[in-house]
Amino acid sequence: MCTSFPGATAVSEVSIYNWPSQDGMAGGSPHVHTASTEAYVVVEGTGRLETLDSRGFTVTPLTPGVVVWFTPGTVHRAINDSGNLRVLIVMQNAGLPENGDAVMTFPPEHLGDVDAYSRAASLPSRDADGGDAAAEAAARRRRDLALEGYLELKHGVITSGVSALAGFHAAAVRLVSGRAGTWRGYLDDGAARQAGLTKDNLDSIESMESFYLQDSRTTIGERKTRRIYGMCGRIQAWELSETIAAGR
Repeated sequence: MCTSFPGATAVSEVSIYNWPSQDGMAGGSPHVHTASTEAYVVVEGTGRLETLDSRGFTVTPLTPGVVVWFTPGTVHRAINDSGNLRVLIVMQNAGLPENGDAVMTFPPEHLGDVDAYSRAASLPSRDADGGDAAAEAAARRRRDLALEGYLELKHGVITSGVSALAGFHAAAVRLVSGRAGTWRGYLDDGAARQAGLTKDNLDSIESMESFYLQDSRTTIGERKTRRIYGMCGRIQAWELSETIAAGR
């Protein structure tokens, strides 16, 4: 997790899974975020983003240079058509997604309580760097289970309208409700703090006081070689490396 990006966002690079699925399309585990907006910046390959939201079912082509973002409540599924689809992901509210602000679209029997969901969602080794066959197999099973529930949701939205999402949305909020207190702490230390600092800076500018500019600094973010199994694909993250010292 990195909380040092501007505006308390988090940035990661994701290689979308190229594993084929039951409907013949390769891709990740469909899921939803309950409190954070997510953005894709496509850097390589081609694919599609399927979404279920207030507009119903939509498909957005993913090609290099495309930027697409979606707000909380949007069920989304990344599809890897070219086999090498890679995106930069910019997440609002750094700290929340890394601490549970994501619920996969498992069938209802896995969404009834936190323990049932955790059993379906957990992986044996989340920080495996590519050689862990058990972790990959578990990630595939988890993707397939999320896709099973997603295809039911998708059919419901197409045939009955967006009201078909209400049950899943309610289950997702129930599952994460116990995390809200912890998330408030990340919000206070991250996005809310950043907004407060910007307000202070504007007050200083309005008063023509420039002292705050003397605290300026430059920071390096280092990309770690660790590639964990995420929901959409294999994740590379940037972590705080160091603040550049004077004279370097």
